[in-house]
Amino acid sequence: MKLALAQINPVVGDIVGNRERIVACIEQARAAGASLVIFPELSVVGYPPRDLLLKPRFVAANVEAVHRIAESCVGIAALVGFVESNADPVGRSLRNAAAYCANGKLQQVRHKSLLPSYDVFDEQRYFEPAPEVALIDHEGVPIGVSICEDLWNDEQTIGRRIYTRDPVGQLAAAGARLLVNLSASPFEQDKQPFRLRLFANQARQHHLPIAFVNQVGGNDELIFDGASTAFDAQGRVIAQARAFDEDLLIVDLDADTPGRIEPYPQDVASAHDALVLGLRDYVHKCGFKRVLLGLSGGIDSAVTAALAVAALGPDAVTGVAMPSRFSSDHSRSDAEILARNLGLDFRMIPIAGIHESFEGYLQPHFAGLEPDITEENIQARVRGVLLMALSNKFGWLLLTTGNKSEIAVGYCTLYGDMCGGLAVISDVPKMMVYKLAHHINRQAERELIPESSITKPPSAELRPNQTDQDSLPPYDLLDAIIEQYIRQERSTEEIIAAGFDAQTVQRVIRLVDLSEYKRKQAALGLKVTSRAFGVGRRMPIAARFRY
Repeated sequence: MKLALAQINPVVGDIVGNRERIVACIEQARAAGASLVIFPELSVVGYPPRDLLLKPRFVAANVEAVHRIAESCVGIAALVGFVESNADPVGRSLRNAAAYCANGKLQQVRHKSLLPSYDVFDEQRYFEPAPEVALIDHEGVPIGVSICEDLWNDEQTIGRRIYTRDPVGQLAAAGARLLVNLSASPFEQDKQPFRLRLFANQARQHHLPIAFVNQVGGNDELIFDGASTAFDAQGRVIAQARAFDEDLLIVDLDADTPGRIEPYPQDVASAHDALVLGLRDYVHKCGFKRVLLGLSGGIDSAVTAALAVAALGPDAVTGVAMPSRFSSDHSRSDAEILARNLGLDFRMIPIAGIHESFEGYLQPHFAGLEPDITEENIQARVRGVLLMALSNKFGWLLLTTGNKSEIAVGYCTLYGDMCGGLAVISDVPKMMVYKLAHHINRQAERELIPESSITKPPSAELRPNQTDQDSLPPYDLLDAIIEQYIRQERSTEEIIAAGFDAQTVQRVIRLVDLSEYKRKQAALGLKVTSRAFGVGRRMPIAARFRY
């Protein structure tokens, strides 16, 4: 059997556009000689559709699209992810479904059995699980159809069964000769090796080939990496699509040799490619033509600018330097050099006079009080006002440049450097920002990001001779504590027992907890780690739990 794995980048809610993309892939797959083309989970509506699913007309339009898609399935069959109404009188009103289309009609529908409700997933809010599984007969071959999470319940790989049901095992026991999985599996750094082990182990367990078809593209904070993969019955990879790009992968299950196997970017390269894709899709899918950001001469804004240029091209990026009376000469020159290296539009708006004016108006009210963080924050807020003015006037999307380490402990200013519509590196710890900078320069084979931006001590430059380490532990230490507290959910005592200084741990954890109110007001951020600030981490603000 010759399969086509149609790894597409749908736009959430663009049912007509997604339908056209699906039909085009069906035509390409038919021309390539495939007998069955498989699309990702919910490919008609895009994943995740969230509360669009509460709109009856949205659901009806997606069903209409499936019937239109089925009309093009002549001489080829297709498995397409969509939303179906639940005809049963009991249970949630919708099902996450796969349509089997052949001979110009919708022939059969299969439903998702396991509905995730953790991290960024909330499918139990909308869908009713499949009460049972059944095979699909495709040209005499019994196929077991599963949808995303259905394949993520392998005790041998994960360490425990997450669900009591095992739909893939049931499909294998029912006599399937091929397992297919329609998926929308979001990117996380280091997830791909685990995903391959998980699927390969199930292919070996059931002695069946598996075809895994993953969505690609950025939808809000989530980034889908594609890398759709086919495994033989021994769990060997026999074909793999491109990562972070649309692809139509033809897989001949009867061939004696593997098909096309595209390499997957390793380590920091995968995070870089994910951020570029997520940024590009957020900008284009939201209808923006241009982005802007503040350029401080530091590494965070430099990396963000480089990512923006990689995603959109230099002609769609404006960088604005806003030096204050505390800005060093090297920061100004580093910003200019970066802009010149990247080829972006560069502007400079000094803020010393504006800052002094603010201080003048506030001086009668602050009489007798020493300058403190208030005056520092005024500078950040002046910059935020200027950048938002440019954003409003020209319709450009403002990118924020704060990293995960700073956002974790609240080392950022509300209505200042937190102003913006997309927080590009808000899930990138500071030490990974350095890795990204080195990767960007290696990839360009020249110094796009000035070496001085990478090597100089990080500083907000909001007071004389300020460095970040005046207020924070060294970033390698801070990142290690944040990793244990936020991703691993370790207690204060456990982190201290791991060898960290007790006073430092207690201080960092207190800052993390106290800064939750800031993060709730932050711009949407692109998710690249397993535990990001956003919809997957739902911590209360008015809370008093302390370790």
